[in-house]
Amino acid sequence: MYDKIERLHNSIIQHGKNNDRIYLMKLARDGHPEVLNDIEKLARQNKYTKIFAKVPQWARSEFQKRNYVKEAYIPHFYNGDVSVYFMSRFLDKDRAELSDEQQQLINKNINIAKNKKSTRKPVKFNLPFELRPLNERDIPQLISVYKHVFRSYPFPIFETDYLRKTMHENIIYFGAFDGYKLVAASSAEMDMKTGNAEMTDFATLPNYRGNGLALHLLKKMEEEMRARSFKTVFTIARSYSAGMNVTFAKKNYVYGGTLINNTNIAGDIECMNVWYKQIDE
Repeated sequence: MYDKIERLHNSIIQHGKNNDRIYLMKLARDGHPEVLNDIEKLARQNKYTKIFAKVPQWARSEFQKRNYVKEAYIPHFYNGDVSVYFMSRFLDKDRAELSDEQQQLINKNINIAKNKKSTRKPVKFNLPFELRPLNERDIPQLISVYKHVFRSYPFPIFETDYLRKTMHENIIYFGAFDGYKLVAASSAEMDMKTGNAEMTDFATLPNYRGNGLALHLLKKMEEEMRARSFKTVFTIARSYSAGMNVTFAKKNYVYGGTLINNTNIAGDIECMNVWYKQIDE
């Protein structure tokens, strides 16, 4: 069901039919650009319709030569210095296309979010929620929340082994509790070597929406990342849903671009918006 995460020439890729793509998650200098030959061969063998890559600035020209296009950009991404380009090569023309209605919806949601950026009204809890990092004892409730909110997801967040493994490696999961009940969750996926973290996996049970829980979780996550000396935080948010885009804009994240037909989430392959923020300033 889920796409595989594998090491290729010291780089890390994710690939499979769930997202119908190859995602170059981490590009290593050692083995570059040979790794691109193998990625493109793998894409042809499996008839994937998109190759999506996080490309450090030093490798951008090689990707451009191979007809990759820039979809998003984050400055000072690696250790507060080297920028990253989110670049894609579409292997099926239909994957690169959007209807007028889709494009209008994406633009509308981006504009809604940007217009919320100046909002300074504090969000107050309507219920006595507790916010804290999650641990292994919380995994059953975490899975329950994610299953309730997402019809599908690009990573195996419905599996106990995956959550336990990532908790001990590079992801801090956060939760909001109403008493002993987990009602909202999120996670910070940390790249310790390059000083950035992806703020992701936001989910709130339907009966608890409207309480600003995602905004409060994001605030707590940022505090934790800042305490750990991370420099840049970012997210890849669903472009067809205004809610999460607004949440990040309210916290002064900058819109970095849109990834076209990129991620299988909530039952379909959707476009995603990149938002980022430098937190070491």
